Amino acid sequence: MLQFPASPHLNLSGLILRPLLGSIILLVIPDSRIQLIRSIGLRTFLITFLYSPFLWIEFDNSTAKFQFVESIRWLPYSNINFYIGIDGISLSFVVLTTFLIPIRILVGWSSTKSYKKEYMIAFLICESLMIAVSRMPDPLLSHVFLESVSILMFLIIIGIWGSRQRKIQAAYQFFLYTLLGSVFMLLAISSISFQTGTTDLRILLTTEFSERRQVLLRIAFFASFAVKVPMVPVHIWLPEAHVEAPTAGSVILAGILSKLGTYGFLRFSIPMFPEATFFFIPFICTLSVIAIIYTPLTTVRQIDLKKMIAYSSVAHMNFVTIGMFSLNIQGIEGSISLMLSHGLVSLAPPPCVGALYDRHKTRLVKYYGGLVSTMPIFCTISLFFTLANMSLPGSSSFIGEFPIPTGAFERNSLVATLAALGMILGAAYSPRLHNRVVFGNFKPNFLKKFSDSNRREVFIFLPFIVGVIRMGVYPEVFLECMHTCVSNLVQHGKFD
Repeated sequence: MLQFPASPHLNLSGLILRPLLGSIILLVIPDSRIQLIRSIGLRTFLITFLYSPFLWIEFDNSTAKFQFVESIRWLPYSNINFYIGIDGISLSFVVLTTFLIPIRILVGWSSTKSYKKEYMIAFLICESLMIAVSRMPDPLLSHVFLESVSILMFLIIIGIWGSRQRKIQAAYQFFLYTLLGSVFMLLAISSISFQTGTTDLRILLTTEFSERRQVLLRIAFFASFAVKVPMVPVHIWLPEAHVEAPTAGSVILAGILSKLGTYGFLRFSIPMFPEATFFFIPFICTLSVIAIIYTPLTTVRQIDLKKMIAYSSVAHMNFVTIGMFSLNIQGIEGSISLMLSHGLVSLAPPPCVGALYDRHKTRLVKYYGGLVSTMPIFCTISLFFTLANMSLPGSSSFIGEFPIPTGAFERNSLVATLAALGMILGAAYSPRLHNRVVFGNFKPNFLKKFSDSNRREVFIFLPFIVGVIRMGVYPEVFLECMHTCVSNLVQHGKFD
């Protein structure tokens, strides 16, 4: 059971408020001060990121309790309090979020969109909301912040600064899918609050819901989180959103937003409704296996580089759900590790595609070929992440994808076998795409600007390369912070 000790000296609310403070400062700066706006935005993101490692250093790996807890009375008449805290599961997501946002700024450094003050403010607010989601051990507050992120993605990143004419359609598709799921979850939380008189997770984890009620509530929570992952058949919005969003928006979609869905499964659905979780395992595993096999086959048929990235992301995140719903330590730890790895490996392709688009103004695969002769540094970086995407031993993806089939075999050998087949399909399309773009026939009639990756672009990829190798060679530093919490989750739900 989750426990909440007294709050240590590190201040979590300050980490959430720092980006908001930066956005307030930007409000009073004239739009013409482009360099100052970008400088303040980048420094705010970096200060927030540099604060997060102190949480890792001060974190006690030997306990499953929530740490650095802060509590504020918010709605006393509804018995709803403002709780924030982290455990071994949410710690990694906080560090990942604060790490990826500064990279997002550097990705769009040369883009005219990044000059806009409103664009920078939107991402500052988005970071605060995403940090808050992973620190709220309360389903109601977590839901509020999660849907706030979705609204911001709809209004700003996709709808306003989308890249093509279909951006409005992609934005509305994203909004309608997320809205449908969020309404069901909000009704479920209201029902829980009516029955228990609170949305405090400490109390909810000790509350026994009837099996029938668990099933209904579990369906509602599933509807919301499945859209965020996304799972088949509610994955249609992701390829469209990826294609229409700017490069920085794709970074948020692939690296963070999809993780919030699986995090919601792990934080709320599984521990709160253990009996219903057992009931839904065949259904969820079936959807996940379909996605793991279907999306690689669909990826091969795509002609847009960004759409390929989106479909491959769907396959990896559904592989995460296979491990998560194996409901054993190996599977859950593997799924968390793969989520962290996916945040590193899948975040490199959008900047890669962005670099090609900036030079040649197209994302269609048919126009590329023979880039190794004009962009050798870029092609070397692309090869590294292609191998990492294939879960090459020594990369971070291998640390996640190896324990997941191991844990799945304990639950269902057929599911594990089919999921492994999906891994083979994924390992097939990655080198095929790399070979088509990097090697093959050079097409000078379509490729106009023959320049290799510059210093800024290399600097963007360097942290991802270091993170992939570090996690792949020495994963213990990542696994030890989550092991106690995962063991506690399995024991609390009586899954072992």
